[in-house]
Amino acid sequence: MAARTLPNMVITGTPGVGKTTHCELVAERTGLKHLSVNEIVKDRECHEGWDDEYQSWIVDEDKLLDAMEDMQVSTKGGFIIDWHACDLFPKSWVDLVVVLRVDSATLYDRLTERKYPEVKLQENIDSEIMEVLLQEARESYDEEIVVELRSNTADEMDGNVDRIEQWLKQWKEDNAGGA
Repeated sequence: MAARTLPNMVITGTPGVGKTTHCELVAERTGLKHLSVNEIVKDRECHEGWDDEYQSWIVDEDKLLDAMEDMQVSTKGGFIIDWHACDLFPKSWVDLVVVLRVDSATLYDRLTERKYPEVKLQENIDSEIMEVLLQEARESYDEEIVVELRSNTADEMDGNVDRIEQWLKQWKEDNAGGA
């Protein structure tokens, strides 16, 4: 298999940490394609139905991975994968995993503003406190490609996007010979 000419990155974290906003800004500044897993699940019917309690789709991971494979994520590269989990994506697809983190009060405010059901709100706050998604990323990928970034403020978000943009520039320099 030929090496990708552009990297793939996953921007992950508990709902409400700013994944989609980060992905949109990174895509705008770098030209990489923002790939919302939620949209793929909905648009390509990669689900097993709707969960009323959590107000979300029940994701069929096999269908999701097949749909992403059809989009040439593994071979083409150049994607920013936006989702609240990362461990299902094959290591060979991923060059960088950014785990966004926020403090509990900020997360509570953001999820309350979104009108999350109480059970979903509490589960996500607990997940953030327990660092569930950070641990998932560290267990699923090589340590050198997992980066934890704070996302409490607009300034932190701007700094994060700058940092990701610098990482992409370095990745392109490091992989220029394979292109």
